[in-house]
Amino acid sequence: MSTRILLVEDEPSLAESLRISLQLEGYEVILAHSGSEAIRQAREQRLDLVILDVMLPELDGFAVCSALRTASARLPILFLTVRNSSSDKTRGFRLGADDYLTKPFDLDELLLRIRALLRRTQGLARASATDVFRFGGNEINFSSFTARGVGGKEFRLTQREAALLRLLVDRRNEVVSRKEILETVWGYDVMPTTRTIDNFIVAFRKYFEPDPRKPRYFQSIRGVGYRFVMND
Repeated sequence: MSTRILLVEDEPSLAESLRISLQLEGYEVILAHSGSEAIRQAREQRLDLVILDVMLPELDGFAVCSALRTASARLPILFLTVRNSSSDKTRGFRLGADDYLTKPFDLDELLLRIRALLRRTQGLARASATDVFRFGGNEINFSSFTARGVGGKEFRLTQREAALLRLLVDRRNEVVSRKEILETVWGYDVMPTTRTIDNFIVAFRKYFEPDPRKPRYFQSIRGVGYRFVMND
């Protein structure tokens, strides 16, 4: 079964160029030129990955990302956009994006990121239905991408959140370097900013820490990396 990519891009020449490039790599490409069309296609088609612009007619990419993530916790979403501010990137990740690449871009890098996302999706899909981790009254289900946190609140995890949690949990009580997080979770040779990774840790503290201002489980080790501490 071929890998199906929804390409959401309103600039016709770029959309056609990307479509051809992706098809040459063996992907089946479905085009959408507006936000509302993207949501409709996602509802009607089996998809393996979405490449999403931010500046779109009718609904912008952030609104589309939010809608897609609400419908599916597993579908990989990669922003490809001229919007390159740190606030835009942070917003994209908070809405559930798995990756964010700015224009102008290198095609080889885009293809590497696509392959990395697809590999991670396949790896997470192999997790067993009983792949549940519990700590301090919290619960993470790596199979369903769901979790239960402080006060019993239930929520969905994005793929990248699940991948980073998996890495930290598997290496519990050890410091995990930013380089290892990059290679394992981001999956390509471009270092995200410290703030980007910190945003994920801040989110985990809000999910799982009794007092996020005094983290017990998710610790930042200045200049080195991060550590999940579990003594119970």
